[in-house]
Amino acid sequence: MNHLPQGAPNIVIILMDDVGFGLPDTFGGPIHTPTLTRLANEGISYNEFHTTSICSPTRASLMTGRNHHHVDSGTIAERAVNWDGYTGVIPRSTATVARVLGYYGYNTAAFGKWHNTPAVETTAMGPFTLWPTGDGIGFDYFYGFLGGETSQWEPRLVENLNPIEPPRDEHYHLSSDLADKAIAWMDKHAAYAPDKPFLLYWAPGASHGPHHIFKEWADKYQGKFDQGWDVLRQETFERQKKMGWIPSNAVLTPRDKTMEGWDSIPASQKRFQARLMEVFAGFTEHADAQAGRVIDELDRLGIRNNTIIFYVFGDNGSSAEGQHGTISELLAQNGIPTTIDEQLAALDKLGGVDVLGGPKVDNMYHAGWAWAGDTPFKGTKLMGSYFGGTRNPLVIDWPGHIKHDSHPRAQFHHVNDIVPTIYDILHITPPQVVDGFKQEPLDGVSMVSTFNDPNASDNKHTQYFDNNGSRGIYHDGWFAGTFGPFIPWEAAASAPRIKAWDANKDVWELYDLSNDYSQANDLATKNPQKLAEMKALFLEEAKKNKVFPIGADLWLRIHPADRVAPPYSHWKFNAYTTRMPEFAAPGLGRQSNRVVVDLDAGSNASGVLYALGGISGGLTLFMDKGRLVYEYNMMEVERTSVRSSSAIGAGKHEITVDTNIARPGGKADVVLTVDGKEVARTTVKRTVPVAFTATETFDVGTDLGSPVSLEYFDRRPFSFDGKILNVDVSLK
Repeated sequence: MNHLPQGAPNIVIILMDDVGFGLPDTFGGPIHTPTLTRLANEGISYNEFHTTSICSPTRASLMTGRNHHHVDSGTIAERAVNWDGYTGVIPRSTATVARVLGYYGYNTAAFGKWHNTPAVETTAMGPFTLWPTGDGIGFDYFYGFLGGETSQWEPRLVENLNPIEPPRDEHYHLSSDLADKAIAWMDKHAAYAPDKPFLLYWAPGASHGPHHIFKEWADKYQGKFDQGWDVLRQETFERQKKMGWIPSNAVLTPRDKTMEGWDSIPASQKRFQARLMEVFAGFTEHADAQAGRVIDELDRLGIRNNTIIFYVFGDNGSSAEGQHGTISELLAQNGIPTTIDEQLAALDKLGGVDVLGGPKVDNMYHAGWAWAGDTPFKGTKLMGSYFGGTRNPLVIDWPGHIKHDSHPRAQFHHVNDIVPTIYDILHITPPQVVDGFKQEPLDGVSMVSTFNDPNASDNKHTQYFDNNGSRGIYHDGWFAGTFGPFIPWEAAASAPRIKAWDANKDVWELYDLSNDYSQANDLATKNPQKLAEMKALFLEEAKKNKVFPIGADLWLRIHPADRVAPPYSHWKFNAYTTRMPEFAAPGLGRQSNRVVVDLDAGSNASGVLYALGGISGGLTLFMDKGRLVYEYNMMEVERTSVRSSSAIGAGKHEITVDTNIARPGGKADVVLTVDGKEVARTTVKRTVPVAFTATETFDVGTDLGSPVSLEYFDRRPFSFDGKILNVDVSLK
């Protein structure tokens, strides 16, 4: 064990998800965030703190102190491709802070969203090296979910290496569960290892889609967004100036011409759009309240004064992935175009706007709300060229060590600076070798100089940004960037732009941040020499950090068939096969396939034979009172169901489902046979080209998690009451 200074502090890192600079009321936004406010009033706040513009790359930077491409995390795990910088495999040469602090005697635990394990390595067979508790990451304990998102009502949970099913309880919510587990872990630490410091990482699913929250939390915001996103943005901007979070000369940037204004929304759709934002606001406030419970436990245990808290309010800017407002937010990830009328028609069948936020939908708000949430900046999540995609509030609290003052820290910092700051506090020299692997240098710098001096000199001189072809470079108060071919709030319409894109022809913009806080005044034509210098610097940083080829993370948006997938074309399953993550499972909903089920059923048998996905999208084969039923749930907006005309008799049977899909996203012809005789057929008009869900699973004999079909929603998990002998799956 290495030496630590006497009385080394506990470290708590809280990382919210998909919330932007202009959302918390602490920073002038419209959403009540009492925990963030409390910490800001006790510690110090940063209003020039940046992230990578997307989820798992930010987390990789946060955990390693290095740039996201540097640690091969240039895109999310599910979009990993086989170019250096984009593989999604954090190398052992870039050890995490958890691994390093473990060797210094820290106990370490992570709770909530992980999203840094390769998608095909999340099954019960691993490999487990890049799981949170694996040798490559190094946490002692983990409780949370491995993918990019999950249902807040029926999350796909893992404890260490073991899948966990949440209770079926109307009072259950994931954010509360994560707080409960973090509190319990700290209590055990106090009982069993009170002489040791700890590192606790708490990262709820909030406020990433799907936006799930109890109705009473959403109702707290009833009517507060009826003015629409354009007016909300103006109101937020005025509060930000009044509170001193942005300079008095800051300019409110205009809405992009490709984004809808509130006035263009038909009156018949405005209640839907406003309710989506109310749900998001309640979801966010509730998560902040759960973070407060974790911090309250530090006080109860008497260890708050020697605990440093980093509260990062967002892993990127607010997300525009809800597009025009949606009840099934992975429609955008799949590039599937839909209309609001289609969404509302599907929603009406579920119970109307009152079901938003509940377990029957995976709703996400209109991109206009995300843009308002990123006030006063241009852009949203998935953009590296504008600070709306990267700037987030940060509060650091360390009672007795950092004296509170009300001056916002205006030094430019990045999420890769947190690990160097921790090492600086602990007087740790970044190790040269960890577990026998020679370590690569850190990219981040320490923030300690700003703790007690709000006017400390800038310590961060250069930082590049890159996401989906949108990229930028910061250097000593200047910023240059280019939009790229992908429009986050028009995902489906971006495919032609991406196919025709030539990165060498991108038009770059230039901003003098010392006089232009919100990137409102493009100086590219007035100062071409400076722009040329900045573009050359970006190329240097890109080469150094394995960013090339530019736009590698766009590949799967136009080549969905190349997505990460298991190497198999044939599987044999039985009734013990459950919780097989979709990205590691057979692509039953997107590829031609044949499934053969051998079973032994009683008369009037009922229950799921197999299911893939969940309520927001998936497919299922089940029996209901002896009749065979197949359903393809195309992201909630289209459901195709067919059933046998008569019951399947008692005894042993061979059931075959033949599916033919001509092209990714195209129609599917499905034929059901029992003992060689056709009993039903149907055509699915369009299929899902990439994935139904982020963390739902393939299950045999049951439908765990969120149920695919509404027909057995109230009977979930609707386990089969017969015996499944074998399930044989072949891709054609």
